[in-house]
Amino acid sequence: MILELYAGIGFSAVALILFFRSNKMMNAVSTMNALAHLILSGYVLLNMTLPAYYGDNRYFFIDHLGIYEVIIISTIFFFSAVYSKGYLEGSIRIGELSPSNTRLYYVMVNLLLSSMAFVFFANNLALFWILAELTTVFSALLIVTLNAKKNIGAALKYVFITSSCMLFSFIGLIFLFALSEHALGYGTLNWDVLMSNAALFSPKILFAAFALIFVGYASKTGVVPFHGWLPTAHSKALAPTSAILSGCVTSIGFYGIIRMYAIASKTPALTQASWLLIIFGLLSMAVAAFNMFSQKNLKKLIGFSTIENMGIMLVGLGIGTPIAVFWVLFHILAHSLTKGLLFLSTGIIHHQYESVRIENIRNLFKLQPLASLGLFAGCLAIIGMPPFAIFLSKLFILTEVVKATSSAMLAIVLLLLFVGSSAYVTFLITMFLQIDDEKTAKRMEKYRADIGLKLTIVALIAIVLFLGIGFPQYLNDVLTTIVKELGFM
Repeated sequence: MILELYAGIGFSAVALILFFRSNKMMNAVSTMNALAHLILSGYVLLNMTLPAYYGDNRYFFIDHLGIYEVIIISTIFFFSAVYSKGYLEGSIRIGELSPSNTRLYYVMVNLLLSSMAFVFFANNLALFWILAELTTVFSALLIVTLNAKKNIGAALKYVFITSSCMLFSFIGLIFLFALSEHALGYGTLNWDVLMSNAALFSPKILFAAFALIFVGYASKTGVVPFHGWLPTAHSKALAPTSAILSGCVTSIGFYGIIRMYAIASKTPALTQASWLLIIFGLLSMAVAAFNMFSQKNLKKLIGFSTIENMGIMLVGLGIGTPIAVFWVLFHILAHSLTKGLLFLSTGIIHHQYESVRIENIRNLFKLQPLASLGLFAGCLAIIGMPPFAIFLSKLFILTEVVKATSSAMLAIVLLLLFVGSSAYVTFLITMFLQIDDEKTAKRMEKYRADIGLKLTIVALIAIVLFLGIGFPQYLNDVLTTIVKELGFM
């Protein structure tokens, strides 16, 4: 019944958007759709006994990890929807967006939200693969909403890289199916069955399957060297689309990696799988950190920091201790909210200057004080400064790095984090110190941001601060339960 409700809510939202013509009504439907997903997910978490399985074949299930992810994406989609009304109107006003494309935008946003919910509820890994590929299509169509040649190129690049890499995951799933057939006498790709019987699988073949599946899911996450699509797509898309791509879509691949790593952790393949994650995590952190120094485009800078944070999470997951996995799960939440804050603040800046290149951004504090505050807070948060939420996850992941590996490994991770943080600080100082003389400044008209744009930024600042200062006990209990369900405790 619950899954039917999710499907019904999503289908109704798309049908209503196809019926309505005005941006105001389509936005209201999108906002209510995201809010309905959030309320329903909260009800499931608070009132249902989890995990709950659906259908005789148990292809779908809801466990604490799945519902946790859906709550995160519903939150980001909700804020993006509230923000989108005024933002799309502004984009149309400056000639960036065609009015005829607003319906395409809202249809894709709602289809993406609904499909992502079912991605996180897929117990069957083949079904997860299919649904994840479906989200690629919807995400690509969101990127091309602006209908510019550069956006079309960015979308095609995204589809080509991720879909090509996902073929490796498909081969890995075939290996996994054959493993289960040999060990159990029947083939299955249901995650719960694979978890229960992982000890019966050949460690060498399981690791081969894990490595192949990792390639596909790493491309969805933006892990180096499969990251080429991410900075381009983030910089070309509309601000709320960038927030969704960075805060939600990248979570799909990482979610798949977590599920596969949980299976590997039950076997002797754990050591190899752990080092695979750590190596690719460090590589992602290194490439992202040094690329950030050369960026003159604000949205590309934020995009590269997504790659860096995926690397941090891979390192934490590769460490694999209960504490490390706990804080990786928290980092998923903190990163999504912080990236929402950064991209939505950048959206106002883009409309003010019709550019996000550093040389064009002047008198920012004077012209857009709230967007400046959101950008400043978001930058401090993303580099892990207290009292913001990411400070906690970075601190405890680093603590587990030194406990589980060595001080040399800690030194490497700290160095890469320092380089990435320095790039952000350098960019901020350069941008905020660019002040024109009074006469030149007066000639620039101030962009009047819609109330929805302002409220989302204020709300996201408050949430990211709250999670860093007052860690809720219920969140602690949920994350602990997820760690147990994944078998790390």
